[in-house]
Amino acid sequence: MKIARYDDGAGVKWGFVDDGTVAPATAGDLIDCLSDRSLLDAATAAAGEPVPLESVTLLAPIPSPPQFLGVGLNYRAHAIEAGMDIPTSPVTFPFHQSAITGNGAAIEIPRVSELVDWEAELAIVIGSGGKNIPLESALDHVAGYTIVNDVSARDIQRADGQWSRAKSFDTFKPMGPWITTTDELGDAGDLGITLTVNGEVMQDGDTSDLIFSVPEIVSFISRDTTLLPAAVIATGTPAGVGMGRTPPMFLRRGDIVEIEIAGIGRLANLVA
Repeated sequence: MKIARYDDGAGVKWGFVDDGTVAPATAGDLIDCLSDRSLLDAATAAAGEPVPLESVTLLAPIPSPPQFLGVGLNYRAHAIEAGMDIPTSPVTFPFHQSAITGNGAAIEIPRVSELVDWEAELAIVIGSGGKNIPLESALDHVAGYTIVNDVSARDIQRADGQWSRAKSFDTFKPMGPWITTTDELGDAGDLGITLTVNGEVMQDGDTSDLIFSVPEIVSFISRDTTLLPAAVIATGTPAGVGMGRTPPMFLRRGDIVEIEIAGIGRLANLVA
């Protein structure tokens, strides 16, 4: 099941994506249904007449997550290209939800940074929340997955000595194009993930290179933090970021950045 949030010109709606169309949900805000699959199934059965996807504007599926977290250095190849040790436990940090934007929206380069980088990431969407979630049942707390571009101002990141501000400028967290539920993707442990800039492949990885799996991330974070329904956790990026290239490469006005993750879809944004 693919769950989208979109604007059809008459207002913001939720719907179900299938074969190039989206069927509007009559149940209203589907965020409240993420923790209960039976509610989603009922909403699907009651959905309205499908319309072509190209006739609507896709929006970020979770515009105001109660928690928005990142996991750093979680791909072996990326940790190596960054010259960092392989972490022995997940490295987590928060993003500001005001950084979230949607598919097709512009990534705006701030005046204070000249080194704006890309990071293609699989993102977890929590369904039923919890604390001290056992590893063996962690996947039961995941509603599905979406794509996040963890856009990062590297000069600010270095100057601050921490990551949150450099990754939380307005428009720095494109998210979408929709949520794909776990019944389609399971633990998302073997999904191809690519990022292109102006059609040139920059990142070409696979979630099988994750150091900490989706269940491990959910279980680990819940030891100290009660995870809430509709929380979003970006799981890290594969090798191929701009700062790791020779010579380094960064985003410029007019660039088109596209991320594709198998089983989810494609997230595309223009740099402004």
